[in-house]
Amino acid sequence: MVFSSLTFLFAFLPITLILYYLVPKKAKNVVILISGLVFYAWGEPVYVLVMILSTFIDYTAGRIIDKYDDRPKVRTACLLVSLIMNIGLLATFKYLGFIIEALNAGFGLAIPNPNLPLPIGISFFTFQSMSYTIDLYRRHIKVQKNAASFMAFVTLFPQIVAGPIVRYEDIQNEIDERTITEKMVGDGISRFIVGLGKKVLIANNIGLLWTEIKALDYGELSAVTAWLGILAFTFQIYFDFSGYSDMAIGLGRMMGFHFPENFNYPYMSHSVSEFWRRWHITLGDWFKSYIYFPMGGSRKGLPRTIINLLVVWTITGIWHGASWNFMLWGTYFGILIVIERLFLGKILEKIPAFFSWLYTFVMVVFGWVLFDAVAPGTVAFGDVFGQVWTFISAMFGANGTFIDNTAVNYLVNYGIIFAVCIFGSSDVLKNAAEYIRKKAPTWVQYGFPVVDTVIMLASIAYLSTSNYNPFLYFNF
Repeated sequence: MVFSSLTFLFAFLPITLILYYLVPKKAKNVVILISGLVFYAWGEPVYVLVMILSTFIDYTAGRIIDKYDDRPKVRTACLLVSLIMNIGLLATFKYLGFIIEALNAGFGLAIPNPNLPLPIGISFFTFQSMSYTIDLYRRHIKVQKNAASFMAFVTLFPQIVAGPIVRYEDIQNEIDERTITEKMVGDGISRFIVGLGKKVLIANNIGLLWTEIKALDYGELSAVTAWLGILAFTFQIYFDFSGYSDMAIGLGRMMGFHFPENFNYPYMSHSVSEFWRRWHITLGDWFKSYIYFPMGGSRKGLPRTIINLLVVWTITGIWHGASWNFMLWGTYFGILIVIERLFLGKILEKIPAFFSWLYTFVMVVFGWVLFDAVAPGTVAFGDVFGQVWTFISAMFGANGTFIDNTAVNYLVNYGIIFAVCIFGSSDVLKNAAEYIRKKAPTWVQYGFPVVDTVIMLASIAYLSTSNYNPFLYFNF
């Protein structure tokens, strides 16, 4: 089930919220638990057991870590069990098939591939659950002794399948004691509607262009067509994922939770390092807290810092998917960040802001080529690299055509939505809204619910008539 579905909007969500608001405070976590299991099992009833297993392992490990606080070996053993089991689940369902196919392709083997379906959001809920045992081991948080409350933390449906990655310490004071006010509910509804509009009205529409161009022969693309295609994906993935995060944060607010922010206008960044401080913020924080800093971070000299950065970014790529292109994507950004750490960062600070922004945006766009310009099912490294190279070559006019009729038609048909994307990915609207709330007369502020209503109605109308409604990060 996805947030941008009529089933969710008109059945699951209203029923869940009505029950949640009606039951006593002590029973609210039970509603969260049951609704989370139903939400997750809607499309994959069997694989809800994977999430339950991960939850059971970490709850049990946490209780033992707390009980044997003075037994370092026991605590370490429990932490290792949690890490091995969760990483094992992730590796089995997400990476086993790719490893087998890569071995078969590379060495001419015929190892049977089990072709296990990927449980939705497994990368998110395993990371979230592991963070609990790691932080408990570090004595950063208190143990959660109530099994239902811990399961509610893991199965909290607003962010269970695509984040934000909510660590236990983010909401440990709210998991058992939280206050729900009218303002929180109102703010949550507004945030949800904005996210729904970003996903349905913008991401879906611009995504149609990328889907169409991606299906063409890369060797025949004009330069403008190639650029239009990857720019379409650049905006699609932002509005898709940030829209989901907005909806998740809004739903959490309606239920009394304050989830961490996940995006901060990343396409306004003036360095690649800054981009990754603004994009998928909770994932970056997770990797810094649990991998980069334990490896030594930047505290052990420049050579070690470079190694740490490259390792973490390669792992970041692998986290996103079991394919060579994701590994290349992560390594690519690791190299760019290392270069900025060595010398380029200081240059970017000194040159005019427009040029540092342009450099960053173009580098990010090339990164999205690595991320998504590869045909599904491509296994061999050479094939992956070949497809990426062919597409990037087309962007530079290697096919001999700068612009053709196809590109002109795309510009005419998608020009307005591109303008909306450019405008919407900046902080102009946010700043205008803040100004109106602070300075404008009260009657002007009544326009906010009107705008929300229009966005909601337009989104429902779109969902009622369109069959194109992917959620990109559900695949991770």
